[in-house]
Amino acid sequence: MQSTLEKIRAKLSGKDIFTEEFAEDYVELSPQAAEKTSKGKVLIRSFVIEDFADIKPALDALREGYTITLINIRPLKEKDMVEVKRAVSKLKKTCDAIEGDIAGFGEDWLVVTPSFASVYRPPEVSEGQPQQQNPGTQ
Repeated sequence: MQSTLEKIRAKLSGKDIFTEEFAEDYVELSPQAAEKTSKGKVLIRSFVIEDFADIKPALDALREGYTITLINIRPLKEKDMVEVKRAVSKLKKTCDAIEGDIAGFGEDWLVVTPSFASVYRPPEVSEGQPQQQNPGTQ
């Protein structure tokens, strides 16, 4: 191995010893390898639940472990509240099994996350105490 001074002299003279020295230290990735690494990306998918059976694709996506689901339950809620409770119960059980998180927002939407993500919930304010404002909001 050459000293640092020799490497600098070689570089100044136009001889590139770095490419010769590290010529065999690279790995070429195939397109198939790139597809495998994209599996690590997080997907956010929305689902509309019109019937209890419509919950299955959302559950399957959650079980894969790379999907955060946004679920619109309004169509089912307009049909049958018992089915809504059944669907939410099924989602909660799956969420517990994958150690994820579930929360409702608005009247008609649920968000369900896998174990690596959680839903932010602001601290509850007890009566008689002033509510703290978020930093940066006045």
